[in-house]
Amino acid sequence: MLLGRVLSLIPLLLGVALFVFVVMRFAPTDPALAAFDGANASQEQLDQFRRENGLLDPWPVQYFRFVAQLAQGDFGTSLIGKQPVADIIATALPLTVQLTLLGLLIAIVLSVALGVVSAVFRDRWPDQLIRVVTLAGVAAPAFWIALLLVQWLAVGEGLFPTSGYVSMNDSFSGWLNSMTLPAVSLAMPVAAQLTRVIRTSMVEELDKDYVRTARGGGLPPVVVVGRNVLRNALITPLTVLGLRLGYLLGGAVVIETMFALPGMGQNMIQAVLDGDSAKVQGFVITIAIGFVLVNLIVDVLYLIANPRLRSHT
Repeated sequence: MLLGRVLSLIPLLLGVALFVFVVMRFAPTDPALAAFDGANASQEQLDQFRRENGLLDPWPVQYFRFVAQLAQGDFGTSLIGKQPVADIIATALPLTVQLTLLGLLIAIVLSVALGVVSAVFRDRWPDQLIRVVTLAGVAAPAFWIALLLVQWLAVGEGLFPTSGYVSMNDSFSGWLNSMTLPAVSLAMPVAAQLTRVIRTSMVEELDKDYVRTARGGGLPPVVVVGRNVLRNALITPLTVLGLRLGYLLGGAVVIETMFALPGMGQNMIQAVLDGDSAKVQGFVITIAIGFVLVNLIVDVLYLIANPRLRSHT
């Protein structure tokens, strides 16, 4: 199973590269005009720019040239700033990773706590309340949650900044302050869905015979739930978590732009506006690689949580 996942990376990246390549060729923005700031360039300069960057070559030639560069670990050079795309990614990616991991941490903590409480108090008022809240969280998009949090906690209460980024190296408290609202906005929909999955898995486990036997043997409920039930119940949510991590990576694009965070998202949107196909392709390929690697890690955790599947890998 793991080997299959690794091998699937190759056709996935080729497909992603082809999709982004075709989409960017239909984009209304001309990278030559963007590079020369529109009307400030003559037609001869625009044609020379297109020739130098291979934009006049047939599409198949351009695509296979990009694939050949990608196979050598070269993401190409930005058409606008003439900076290696790999260098831009190396600068922007750490912030996106920080935002994604912080959002993931918040989502896991909230979903496990709420899911366990909801299952233990099944069909009572804590369960009913949590189910209503999580239903609203699943339906609410991250950008809408972000707007509410900014209006309430940033503009209204003044507890957090409305935008901007402070590096962790400069100030950890400043970094945490600038990343809290974006991370919470990103985490809430994921936490809501995971809570519902964990509750369902916990309820199924709590109804099994070994739980009744353990309780009948005098084991405290905290021990039964924490040592046995929770571990067995997390197998299914692990699979869902792997899929939702893709949402976190994709959602970071919008959230970074809303909070003016200089990560992959803001750079990608600017690259799309500029028609800089090299940057867009590099960013999307990087996110695709991250998505596959994250799912590989989830598969490993799934095997650890369910050893019976190891014989089938």
